[in-house]
Amino acid sequence: MDIISLINTRRPETFDLNRTYVNHQLTRVLEVIGFNRTYVSGQGAWLTDDQGVNVLDFLAGFGVFNVGRGHPVVAKVMHDMIDANPPSMVQMGAGCVAGLLAEALAEIAPGNLSKVFFTTSGTESVEGALKFARQATKRARIVYCEKAFHGLTLGSLSVNGNEEFRSRNEPLLPECVSVPFNDLEALEKALSSRDVAAFIFEPVQGKTLRVAAPGYLAGVRALCDTYGTLMVADEVQTGFGRTGKMFAVDHDNVVPDIMAVSKALSGGFVPVGAVIATPEVYDKVFDCMDRCYAHSNTFGRGDLAMAAGLAVLHVLKTENLVAHAAEMGDYLLAGLNALVAKYEMLHEIRGRGLMLGLQFGEPKSLGLKTGWKLIHSMNPDLFCQMITMPLLEKHNVLTQVAGHHMDTVKILPPLTITKAEADFFLTALDSVLKSVHTFPGSAWSSVKNLAVRTAKTS
Repeated sequence: MDIISLINTRRPETFDLNRTYVNHQLTRVLEVIGFNRTYVSGQGAWLTDDQGVNVLDFLAGFGVFNVGRGHPVVAKVMHDMIDANPPSMVQMGAGCVAGLLAEALAEIAPGNLSKVFFTTSGTESVEGALKFARQATKRARIVYCEKAFHGLTLGSLSVNGNEEFRSRNEPLLPECVSVPFNDLEALEKALSSRDVAAFIFEPVQGKTLRVAAPGYLAGVRALCDTYGTLMVADEVQTGFGRTGKMFAVDHDNVVPDIMAVSKALSGGFVPVGAVIATPEVYDKVFDCMDRCYAHSNTFGRGDLAMAAGLAVLHVLKTENLVAHAAEMGDYLLAGLNALVAKYEMLHEIRGRGLMLGLQFGEPKSLGLKTGWKLIHSMNPDLFCQMITMPLLEKHNVLTQVAGHHMDTVKILPPLTITKAEADFFLTALDSVLKSVHTFPGSAWSSVKNLAVRTAKTS
């Protein structure tokens, strides 16, 4: 089978194939907002489309490509493993590569997080973490944060604080309750019944880009200890250097009982994730030989996935990418804050390291305020398309809207970005913001037309 020839021959049919067999509504969205480019390759922080245009990727596969796309070290490890024809997924056996990756994760995880269960995705890691917490504590209740995003399978969706994802799935798992993020008083009230198995949180919320306030995580740790609740950190997106530390909880020197990871550990080659727990928790789940399969899966310890994880950790260390992410995060933050001072609708920059949110808000000047209210009355999700659409169409920069009914644009560049690439983004954003701050103008007309087209096709 000549897979490359097959792809090259059928590539012009990409959107027709996806419309017919994969997700026709996503295909419609991409076409309406002008994101219907067909990408043919990726390297580092860049994508190349079928017209030969290079696009700066400030999404990084929703945080997958921390080490950049197509990293040569990870690629070589993949080739080497395939050529070695490893005895992967024997199931009734113990894999050496899985043991090596578990050892490497235990070495970089905070505190005594040293027992590892491998998964294939972030949501599966969260599902495993919830099961571990319930089995270890013999409690059923779970507390999570408002606006949290922990995945979309049934268990993780039950601790998802976004109604647009929960809709049409009720009833979800019982005994799951939410509290406001960064509110220790509300958390203590929820835990005080002493029947809560776990409190699960994101150190930086993936949807709102809100960061755990100073002292919050230390307070969470103290409350969990007081009430016998396990502290579960969802580091699926924040982990492996994204925030300028290996894990986001490291900023606060806090050690959770369980940590869920995935995304960047894969290098973008083979799906891989993990539940990392303390021995005290892990040994209560796998507490006898009869329970060696108290939790299991088929693909979690596949040799290719394990090798990809080892290669990613090697690259993070040898290329000093965690420190580089902190440096580039500061550089981008300074440039973005200069734009906050320059443009009245850009209110603040949230996030940490290279996980940042551009928060827009209602302007003070009369003309812009008129446009703001008009667009939001037509569709509360439209304003940020005035930022993301021209960034791609006119400047070849790929970004995303953070979530439904949020005036927030989220950026997640690879940790490998250079100052030149950061400047490319800042220059493009400055140009777009200048256009958006001219009312009436072409930017406002474009998004108004988008609202009309969306209404006609919905």
